[in-house]
Amino acid sequence: MTDAPDTEAVSREPVQAVPRDYRLLVPREWFRVDLTQDRWRHTLKTFVDGQAEGRHVSPDLTRKVWALLRNTAEAGLARGAMEFFLLATSRDGGMPASLLVSLMPPGLTPADPYEYAARLESGEADKDGPHRQISVVNLPAGPAVRALGPTTLDIHAQLPGATGYMTLSFAAPLIGMAGPMERLCDAIAGSLTWVE
Repeated sequence: MTDAPDTEAVSREPVQAVPRDYRLLVPREWFRVDLTQDRWRHTLKTFVDGQAEGRHVSPDLTRKVWALLRNTAEAGLARGAMEFFLLATSRDGGMPASLLVSLMPPGLTPADPYEYAARLESGEADKDGPHRQISVVNLPAGPAVRALGPTTLDIHAQLPGATGYMTLSFAAPLIGMAGPMERLCDAIAGSLTWVE
């Protein structure tokens, strides 16, 4: 006969529920593409065409921007992307600033944010890791790994109960990720809340 397990040694800490949704405050100027809808390509094309309309934008540049944004959205979908936000930052129809919101399933990254940051720092989990500033920050939504590059800012916010991460991938290819743009992206990330 085996001894019964010592019930006093079992942790009695409440397990945080996996959130059923999230809220994120994004300024109205940012155009939203819902990647969970079948018509996301049409919505994205509407944005690209709208940016070229009434401006002296070459058809070649419009095609290049469309192809790059479509490829970014498709690659994001393959990695769990749900939303794509776009902000026109130039008058010539060039690449907009963007925010890609993705849900990373558990098991792909370390549960501990400091371990995840160390992996990013070493470049093991990110080809651009050694060239970016990696830190662990506390957002109102919980701990997050922050990776800042010259034109990108990735915020990997840990889901409650350490069940994975939500990634907010900001990019500002024309104006760079510094000054007001960096502060705006940090403010958007700081607005993240979980809905149980």
